[in-house]
Amino acid sequence: MELRLYDTLTREKRTFVPLDSDNVRMYVCGPTVYDFAHIGNARPVIVFDVLFRLLRHRYGENHVTYVRNITDVDDKINDRAVRDFPGLPLNEAIRKVTEVTANQFHADAKALGCLPPTFEPRATDFVLPRSDGKADMVTMIKQLIAGGHAYEAGGEVLFDVQSMPDYGKLSGRKLEEQLAGARVAVDAHKKNPADFVLWKQSSGDEPGWESPWGRGRPGWHIECSAMSAAYLGDVFDIHGGGLDLIFPHHENEIAQSRCAHGTATMANCWMHNGFVNVEDEKMSKSLGNFVTIRELLADWPGEVLRLNMLKTHYRSPIDWTLKGVEESAKTLDDWYWVAADTKGGAPSEAVIEALSDDLNTSQMIASLHGLRKSAASGNKRDRGAFAASLRLLGFLSESAAQWKSRKEQASGVDAKHVDSLISDRTAARARKDFRESDRIRDQLAAMGVVIKDSKDGTTWEIAR
Repeated sequence: MELRLYDTLTREKRTFVPLDSDNVRMYVCGPTVYDFAHIGNARPVIVFDVLFRLLRHRYGENHVTYVRNITDVDDKINDRAVRDFPGLPLNEAIRKVTEVTANQFHADAKALGCLPPTFEPRATDFVLPRSDGKADMVTMIKQLIAGGHAYEAGGEVLFDVQSMPDYGKLSGRKLEEQLAGARVAVDAHKKNPADFVLWKQSSGDEPGWESPWGRGRPGWHIECSAMSAAYLGDVFDIHGGGLDLIFPHHENEIAQSRCAHGTATMANCWMHNGFVNVEDEKMSKSLGNFVTIRELLADWPGEVLRLNMLKTHYRSPIDWTLKGVEESAKTLDDWYWVAADTKGGAPSEAVIEALSDDLNTSQMIASLHGLRKSAASGNKRDRGAFAASLRLLGFLSESAAQWKSRKEQASGVDAKHVDSLISDRTAARARKDFRESDRIRDQLAAMGVVIKDSKDGTTWEIAR
């Protein structure tokens, strides 16, 4: 079956044909590690991990290159680095500042069931020319100036958007209609209000790097152009990120990369995930609904958060609710009970087909529910397919016993005591002492234990 992906640039779902099936290449904009990642940051991490897994399944694990950067060139980070570590070189000071948040991001991504990317470049390593010859920001800016696409003015190096006739194609914004907005500064030294910064000067008390244009620091957009080229080449297969990055970040990446390299495209497919709201409201610190991945992981296993995120198609907005997470937890408890200890098998064709339709995860989950029903009824082949499908998707990282034990420890429930009460209840039911059976059931409920009776016996789980 063919893989079809929605391309933001062409605004249509197209058959994916890699430039080189022996090396399928994908770049996704990663976090700015100034603070701990929030649940909105988790969505692209999970979405593009699923795509990475699907590509590996289709083309082979050693034939897919996934690059996700870390942005550690940021004025807030730079200022803290100079303030907190004045005696260290800038790059070393930045590492000190971002060490905790970067490590926490890695721990969060792992807990969410995400594979590490093939490469994870840091922006600070690609500012100046490198000894290995990989692309860097300063060299790329030089190329843009030499090609007539950038100019020096007002102590900055700016990209000349008028030098690129189809600038604005990704976002659908016509250049002549663009007005100054929240992220487009208007300065007298600009040829056009939409011209954006490639390099800005640093004053004596500001952090910076020595460059042909004086001591300074790069603009935000040039970072990803340099890092993607360094590992994936001038043109690659897929570029991903959140919907909020379409303009100006990805629009400006395209402009820089195409003009520096003289190519018609930067990436053959542009993919963007939708926004995350919390309890039907936009997430913000002022509303008090700003929640970090780290905070959620204190209450829920990462796989529960992963499943909850995948229930909504990646291009649609998602409303993150406590009720939704609780339902995801119950679903995953059931999946672990059915399939966690099953080995072997191959992923279901129905699951692969759903994913191959622009990562249709809602259809994928519907297929999993159907597969679960036949797997639980004793169909060995379907149980193997069910377990293999879940593992492909980043689930079932533990045994059923480990999953259950972790939940018990988190709740403080004594598993042996629960099992003893359930045995007593089963005996009471057998002798038709339903009053005693109901009393034990109520006792278990008061302990926070939910029981499930089926033809195969009685199972239990911790109430959320």
